[in-house]
Amino acid sequence: MSVRGRCAKVLPSELNKVCPERGDDPTTHSRKMSDFEVVPNLQQSSSSVSKGRRKAHFPTGSNEKENLISWIPENIRKKECTYFVESSQTSDSGRIVCECGYLREQHLDDAAKPPIFLGKEWDPRRHIQEMPTDAFGDIHFTGLGQKTGKYVRVSSDTPPRVIYHLMTQHWGLDAPNLLISVTGGAKNFIMKPRLKNIFRQGLVKVAQTTGAWIITGGSHAGVMKQVGEAVRDFILSCSHKEGEIVTIGIATWGTVYNRESLICPMGGFPAEYVLDEENQGSLSCLDSNHSHFILVDDGTHGRYGVEIPLRTKLEKFISEQTKVKGGVAIKIPIVCVVLEGGPGTLDTIYNAITNGTPCVIVEGSGRVADVIAQVANLPVAKITIALIQKKLSVLFHDTYELFTEGKLVEWTKKIQDIVRSRQLLTIFREGKYGQQDVDVAILQALFKASRNQDHFGRENWDHQLKLAVAWNRVDIARSEIFTDDHDWKPTDLHPMMAAALISNKPEFVKLFLEQGVRLKEFVTWDTLVYLYDNLAPSCLFHSKLQKVLLEEREHTAGSKMPRLQLHHVSQVLRELLGCSTQPLYPKPKQTERPRLSIPVPHIKLNVQGSSLRSLYKRSAGRVTFTMDPVRDLLIWAVVQNRKELAEIIWAQSQDCMAAALACSKILKELAKEEEDTDTTDAMLALAEQYEHKAIGVFTDCYRKDEERAQKLLTRVSEAWGKTTCLQLALEAKNMNFVSHGGVQAFLTKVWWGKLCVDNGLWRVITCMLFFPLLYTNFITFSREKRLQPMGCLTRLRAFFTAPVVIFLMNILSYFTFLLLFAYVLMVDFQPMPSWREYLIYFWLFSLVCEETRQMLYDPDGLGVVKMASLYIKDFWNKLDICAILVFIAGLTCRLIPSTLYPGRIILSLAFIIFCLRLMHIFTVSKTLGPKIIIVKRMMKDVFFFLFLLAVWVVSFGVAKQAILIHNEERVEWLFRGVVYHSYLTIFGQIPSYIDGVNFNIDQCSPNGTDPYKPKCPETNADNKKPIFPEWLTVILLCLYLLFTNILLLNLLIAMFNYTFQQVQEHTDQIWKFQRHDLIEEYHGRPPAPPPLILLNHLQLLLRRGLLRRPPTHHKLKEKLEKNEEAALLSWEMYLKENYLQHQQCQEKQNTEQMIRDIAQRVDVLAELLDLDRVKRTGVVEQRLGSLEDQVHQSAQALRWMMQALRGNGFSSGEDVPAVGSSKALDFRKVDLEGKAEESHPPYHVLARNLLYPGSHTLRFPVPDEKVPWEVDFPLYDPPAYSAEHKDMAVQDPFSLSLESLLKINYNTMDGLIDRQSFHGLYAVQDGLPLNPMGRTGLRGRGRLHCFGPNHALHPVVTRWRRNLDGSIIRKSLKKMLEVLVAQYPLSDVWALPGGSLEPGETLPLKLKWILRREFWSQFQNLLKQGTEVHKGYLDDPRNTDNAWVETVAVSVHFDNQNDVEMKRLNSFLQGCDPELCIRWQVLDKRIPLHANHKLLLHKVSTLLGAYY
Repeated sequence: MSVRGRCAKVLPSELNKVCPERGDDPTTHSRKMSDFEVVPNLQQSSSSVSKGRRKAHFPTGSNEKENLISWIPENIRKKECTYFVESSQTSDSGRIVCECGYLREQHLDDAAKPPIFLGKEWDPRRHIQEMPTDAFGDIHFTGLGQKTGKYVRVSSDTPPRVIYHLMTQHWGLDAPNLLISVTGGAKNFIMKPRLKNIFRQGLVKVAQTTGAWIITGGSHAGVMKQVGEAVRDFILSCSHKEGEIVTIGIATWGTVYNRESLICPMGGFPAEYVLDEENQGSLSCLDSNHSHFILVDDGTHGRYGVEIPLRTKLEKFISEQTKVKGGVAIKIPIVCVVLEGGPGTLDTIYNAITNGTPCVIVEGSGRVADVIAQVANLPVAKITIALIQKKLSVLFHDTYELFTEGKLVEWTKKIQDIVRSRQLLTIFREGKYGQQDVDVAILQALFKASRNQDHFGRENWDHQLKLAVAWNRVDIARSEIFTDDHDWKPTDLHPMMAAALISNKPEFVKLFLEQGVRLKEFVTWDTLVYLYDNLAPSCLFHSKLQKVLLEEREHTAGSKMPRLQLHHVSQVLRELLGCSTQPLYPKPKQTERPRLSIPVPHIKLNVQGSSLRSLYKRSAGRVTFTMDPVRDLLIWAVVQNRKELAEIIWAQSQDCMAAALACSKILKELAKEEEDTDTTDAMLALAEQYEHKAIGVFTDCYRKDEERAQKLLTRVSEAWGKTTCLQLALEAKNMNFVSHGGVQAFLTKVWWGKLCVDNGLWRVITCMLFFPLLYTNFITFSREKRLQPMGCLTRLRAFFTAPVVIFLMNILSYFTFLLLFAYVLMVDFQPMPSWREYLIYFWLFSLVCEETRQMLYDPDGLGVVKMASLYIKDFWNKLDICAILVFIAGLTCRLIPSTLYPGRIILSLAFIIFCLRLMHIFTVSKTLGPKIIIVKRMMKDVFFFLFLLAVWVVSFGVAKQAILIHNEERVEWLFRGVVYHSYLTIFGQIPSYIDGVNFNIDQCSPNGTDPYKPKCPETNADNKKPIFPEWLTVILLCLYLLFTNILLLNLLIAMFNYTFQQVQEHTDQIWKFQRHDLIEEYHGRPPAPPPLILLNHLQLLLRRGLLRRPPTHHKLKEKLEKNEEAALLSWEMYLKENYLQHQQCQEKQNTEQMIRDIAQRVDVLAELLDLDRVKRTGVVEQRLGSLEDQVHQSAQALRWMMQALRGNGFSSGEDVPAVGSSKALDFRKVDLEGKAEESHPPYHVLARNLLYPGSHTLRFPVPDEKVPWEVDFPLYDPPAYSAEHKDMAVQDPFSLSLESLLKINYNTMDGLIDRQSFHGLYAVQDGLPLNPMGRTGLRGRGRLHCFGPNHALHPVVTRWRRNLDGSIIRKSLKKMLEVLVAQYPLSDVWALPGGSLEPGETLPLKLKWILRREFWSQFQNLLKQGTEVHKGYLDDPRNTDNAWVETVAVSVHFDNQNDVEMKRLNSFLQGCDPELCIRWQVLDKRIPLHANHKLLLHKVSTLLGAYY
């Protein structure tokens, strides 16, 4: 108790609440997942550590170190010997040591003092005490480069949860997806080079691909060294990101050489460790290739194996944790990999198999691994003591003498139990078909164990799929899960589909789509909300969504953050796609939408607090599906920049061209706001790829059918916000797409309207000037080309409504306006405006009306404010507004007599701006348009140049003015002297007075009083000569001209040249792109030119204002009928498939890809050749074995013949020659034993489990051949165990004294206790009955109540499994049953509703718990009417040599679903104890029941002819 008290004082109070006491038995505490959240007192210290540090395994910040230094000594302890007792053994150097193995000076000071109350005997439980650990931190292996890891010294009694918390919270390790425990030989051993390479590559591959932890012994020897070297080779061959493999070494502190260098009470950061194999002696060095070390300390020195119990507990604890990754929650699986090994390795394998851990045995590695591998395929009955003895003599030839007869018996029993659990055992054989890699063998072992695990329904298939998704091993999923053994319904895959999407596993998404997952069924409203809820926090779209939610919270003045809805997503998407699109997800009404009704049983998925299982549950309401699920998933993937995922989803899209253009637009907009340059580049590259996809699909469509392809451009896409492909391309500035020949042909077609595009421009101009030519064949129309005659009025309307004609008439009108304007300014500008001037005002009014119409024209319903902002964004519209405002200002001044002249000046400026507007008209020209674009780009260069030029002009001008002229106060002359004159100097107009030679005082004003002359420079008073330093002004002038004329002007020329070359390459594309704006403007413009356009405006006003007619859509949009649209999209999707196939063919024909394919084929061929060599060797061995079998059979036949001849008197005096070697005979005797026993093993199995249930008692090992009492077994010495049941009124005596045993009457009724066996009379020896089925390895009555038979009753209540319509469900042509099962309190397994019968009772107590009292008698009647399927011995783990269970199993079957008794039974079951769990379960061989109960179910299914 003193040790416990000290622990309680040192450990924080919070930790004591979750950590069990040091002396507690871990097996007695059933720990649930809810028990382990975090060690509570760690939440303060690790809060800053666990947030953003998951990527790096080795934190280096000072805060992390401080947290570690304060936390570890408080929570992790070491062990020290506190009492020195001299040992009979000495150290390696011959010095006296304590019983603990340490020298006297290595003890504490108090340990060497005379004992007072400690006694003379050394007792580790009393004399070894815990204290805060003094060895932890970073370990650096001296002389081995940058080899750095983490280490900690822990007590052997440390709770596993504390160590796990240290690793995940303080060391920054992510919880593993898989735990690989590698065990085997601790000493160096020799492996075949090929097998070594296969093992290394496979082990590291499975760890790297699945995110596993590898746990070993941590020392630099044996299997641990092999693992370390495998990790080292992988790290050297991979990049830094790929090379992070967690390799944890759990070693014994007392056996680590040079451990003194690791001791540092305040932590070693780093601690320098020297790996010295030469001088380590009996100790071992740590392996430098492990990343983390847990050094287990029990206070002793030089004793190996101390770490095994803690390692076992830690591995078990980790395997019980649930990891949530990618939306799927899995219990962390564990697998044991075995290489070589000795007796300790066998114990490890046995314990792993007993605990249900799958094991992978590497055959060819030696010793224990080879023993198990060689007998693994044999029937258990053939694995005898003689066979194991032979194997050990061959494989353990050096240490075979150490194996005693008892040890051979123990090994045989353990190997029999290991081989009996074949579902947990996987043998990796080099060259085995389908298992060439160790990683595949490891994962197959886990799947095989999961597949054979007992389960309800389809739990194990779901578990396997969850493991495959978590590991991201689609190859394993294809080969092991999606097989013919199980039919997957598409709805069963929906949760895994969501998990694969969230965790960005495109290969799994592709696999699920191949398996029949329909996106229309998968993508529902709530699923989409769930996916957006689980966006990566680092994603820019996530931050934009959070911003929208914050704005909504501020708008509603609420304290809670509003729940994310799809209209929030739509709001962000509209910002990205542009205002031309309608909201993709409209805001729902106040009524709540129904939830999903897609059932997914037995799947628990949880991410960030929201549960996927809640999405896929049964509901009476209908499911709200989205309009276009492919679009929704594509947007979700694109906004996260998930390239592979988006590509898979885009391949499923129907409206693929619009989808590609929309993705390009979204990515470009996100790239503008993204701060990370790498992500920005990736987004822009992906946007370009989607533009190329759209171009590729449109090219194929255009080649196939031009008219239908052009319909795709203008078709209104309901899925993409009622926009068009052309509009999306323009919004995204996809110049390559818009400049495509097909798009340009369509724009040209629109430009010419109903006129044929092959009409010459001169013909159009001629018809404009003389329109009667329209009624001749001078102009051709598109309808006439199709042999559709047009009327006179129709021809006239078609001609004058064509955009090209409207454009030409507007040009003519504009030129007329400018000519008239110029004439008025220069010739006819009177104080009172003339009629020509009034005509200009009227003309301008029509222009203002047209600009107003353009600004307010809103066919898409965007709103006045939005349309005004879009209007102002256009440069030419800004120029129009500027010209109109200047004109209005000039007009205002002009109408005021006093400001007539300023008005004319302002109007002159307005004329300049109106002239500049002409450049927009010329953009339609293929010759002038690109040049205008170049001029616009060069204007930016000019502004940049002017900034540089202004620095020199102002600096030179100010210096010149200050040197030459004294106190010039006139502002206008200051500006002239500083800026104007300096600017003119650049072009050669140098001031005459700057050097004093050409100075003329008559040209200046001495005092600055003449407003028309500049002030004179500084002169002397006598002869009026300049006195300023001429040499300085000349130097400044020269420098100024040098920098401005030569440097800056040449810089400007170079900039112009660069801009020209840069733009010239893309000028054609830019012109084609900008051409659309002009075409669209005149396509929707009223046909009459200004000022006649006012008539069109009046007509528009009447229609909208008085008649209330909706606006006419002049934009390039076309709303198709549903049938036509469906046919068009199907055609587009078909051509998209052709495009994708063509792309795949091109990739295959790529030279680099071909080289890679050839290299891969060469590697496969070389591997096949190696495998062929191995297989040939195996074939030879098989043939030799077959030949040996034949020789052995011939020898047996000859021996039988010789014995028969000798028996009939035909023997001779000579000795009979030996036929075959005795060694081969012995071996064949072993092989031929028990062939008939394999299918029907006569011996109990569960009753011989080594660990007796509910205790720490170990049975004596009893191999199969030694079970019968008739077989002589001199070594048999079983322990005795009888549990005391305080809650039982009737039980046999606890002790085995003969006096108490003689009072028991066997083979008869002993009072109320029935001691008669269903198998007849049983033998009684020394007052104890003998188990009729043979030895069990334990004497006494164990946990049973009575010696001899303990009677039980097990009712098997069944009914047929039926569909909703009442028909019986069949499988493999057999009817399926449902059986009544129960789960009792404090039990993790299900069982049949029955159990032991109390003396004098007819119903078991457990059955009474299930049924109400009033139904007991009726249930007894049901049992009497039932069929007895079993009566006799039951193989139960509680059985002993002297006590066993015998049961009667009665089948109670309800054949009719309307059976009254069944309905009454169900009603009484519903009112049972709430702590009990009862259910009708489908009867299957994988149903998770006790093994002996499953035998009873098998008999019932055979009786009823049902499926099992």
